Amino acid sequence: MAIGKIREGLYGVIAEFHDPQALLDATNAVREHGYTSIDAFSPFPIHGLAEAVGFHKSRLSAIVLGMGILGGLGGFFMCWYANVVSYPLNIGGKPYNSWPAWIPITFECTILLAAFGAVLGMLALNGLPMPYHPVFNVRRFDSASRDKFFLVIQARDPRFNLDEARALLKTLGPREVTDVPW
Repeated sequence: MAIGKIREGLYGVIAEFHDPQALLDATNAVREHGYTSIDAFSPFPIHGLAEAVGFHKSRLSAIVLGMGILGGLGGFFMCWYANVVSYPLNIGGKPYNSWPAWIPITFECTILLAAFGAVLGMLALNGLPMPYHPVFNVRRFDSASRDKFFLVIQARDPRFNLDEARALLKTLGPREVTDVPW
């Protein structure tokens, strides 16, 4: 490991910006310099910021689809087992396997498990609940939810060097550049 690459107890370096365009421009510049472990904080969504940070497609849609299919199959199997195997009743000469009557239950089970998959998958993929994050240690970070914009270069980035990262952020015109303690 190079000297000065990662200091013990350091999460990264954070820069504060006044407006969303400055944050977007700084994020693009940091990505162009080869940094991949970066994060941006804004009080409202900024068009293009997710792409600039390098977010990839989420696996949430696959989780929801899988849980929906599982719910539909489970609901159908539950009805089939109850009406064909466990407690068969011959009502009006209808067959035991009368699947049109099971469509509402199958549909509701599909929606129920898909909704659970969406909520639990979102929580898991976002790493929530997260009662603590290292950027909370930065003195001015509380204004990130009101009117300021922040960009963090994380120390886990393979290209991270504290002095270089700090110098790069200072060239992008921030209000302040601060180290983020772990």
